[in-house]
Amino acid sequence: MVPADLGAVHALERRLFPADAWPLEMFTAELAQPVCWYWVAEQDGEIVGYAGLMCLRPVADVQTLAVVPEHEGRGIGSTLLRTLHGQARELGATEVLLEVRADNPRAQQLYRRFGYEQIHTRPRYYRDGAAALIMRLDFAAPAAPDTPAAPDTPDTPAAPDTPDTPDTPAAPDTPTEESP
Repeated sequence: MVPADLGAVHALERRLFPADAWPLEMFTAELAQPVCWYWVAEQDGEIVGYAGLMCLRPVADVQTLAVVPEHEGRGIGSTLLRTLHGQARELGATEVLLEVRADNPRAQQLYRRFGYEQIHTRPRYYRDGAAALIMRLDFAAPAAPDTPAAPDTPDTPAAPDTPDTPDTPAAPDTPTEESP
């Protein structure tokens, strides 16, 4: 994600999370943080998803992950999540935390498939009163039996030991990293 993406990302944020949308200034501030990394997923030149990670070793935190409903079920969320995990590992994180709405079973299912476990509930976490489930992925724990492996295809982000570069064009539906 680069500053030029912020208008489109913010419009999606307001559409996808109307009660809890981040202000544009928050995205701008996040991109400037040396401990934060953000990606967008594009298809046909249009941003169809985005994700962000903060890492203060040894803990990484999924700041956001979103895919437009018309593109759900195509592996974009999984690809973005794999990208976040790769960056977290590269930075030396041993675990990843996230908050997910208690009333969002689709997102919870995605995270569980990747080995996340619920560790806590925060009642009334969101502005509309919904609770948040706090979930944790321990990189040292054995992978869940149905944890999706990263396929060896052009749509897979670069492996953690070969970081993406901003001048590398992304395949359709592939996140591109363009912040710190």
